[in-house]
Amino acid sequence: MALADPQRGLSNGTDPVSLFSEIIELNVGGQVYVTRYKTLIAVPDSLLWSMFSKSSPKELARDSKGRFFLDRDGFLFRYILDYLRDLNLVLPDYFPEKNRLQREAEFFQLRDLYKRLSPKLSKEKSTSDETGSDWEDTALQDTGDTGTSSLDTSRALPIFAPAHSPSLESKKSGYITIGYRGSYTIGRDIQTDAKFRRVARITVCGKTSLAKEVFGDTLNESRDPDRPPERYTARYYLKYNFLEQAFDKLTEAGFHMVACSSTGTCAYTSNDPSEDKIWTSYTEYVFCRE
Repeated sequence: MALADPQRGLSNGTDPVSLFSEIIELNVGGQVYVTRYKTLIAVPDSLLWSMFSKSSPKELARDSKGRFFLDRDGFLFRYILDYLRDLNLVLPDYFPEKNRLQREAEFFQLRDLYKRLSPKLSKEKSTSDETGSDWEDTALQDTGDTGTSSLDTSRALPIFAPAHSPSLESKKSGYITIGYRGSYTIGRDIQTDAKFRRVARITVCGKTSLAKEVFGDTLNESRDPDRPPERYTARYYLKYNFLEQAFDKLTEAGFHMVACSSTGTCAYTSNDPSEDKIWTSYTEYVFCRE
């Protein structure tokens, strides 16, 4: 599909190229993107097209470094930008955030992308909870049908399925290991109470499909994106620091703890006996679903 004419829809004879640089820097929810101006206006009548063809640079919000700012999901915007480059979109084989991406497509007024992300309605699909083949089914839809609004709410209803609905994927057995790292101080002669510091991070190790199924959008996979569902990873971590919250999600998904181990190391020792000692601890909890 050919890209739209970037000059289409210009008002008052104003040439936006003279107002915006050829290379545009964006700050989307804290994530920085650099793209071409023509990419942002590739889809006429979209939100980005309106912003960068009908507005002047002074009218748009900027961050402290002068980048144009959008208060949206910074991680999902990568797929929005991919779609704008060639009006096509290829998602990973296992993509649990399709519902949220469809919401982003609606916000940016990308009607064709919104329709592609809508599940195909049929008697079989309306009662099925399988999520593995939604993208393949919808990619074959005729996106140019008439008589039905692209934002028809009746077509969007199936996307709001429960996060832990039964599926073939959720019945697979496997292991997930939770890593918990923290630090604490102990006063001299152990006469004062231990002072626990903020936990740096809770890591998740295991098969990609299981980790995404259990933790959903609370799983931060930015360090290892687009990993196939049947591959293993040790680079995921959670967006929160509450160990009990991770345990709750694992229990809801049918996992139970089978082993754990912990170590503690004195990270700093001072010759001054009045100084507190800083200890670092690391604990791993192994969960299994039969």
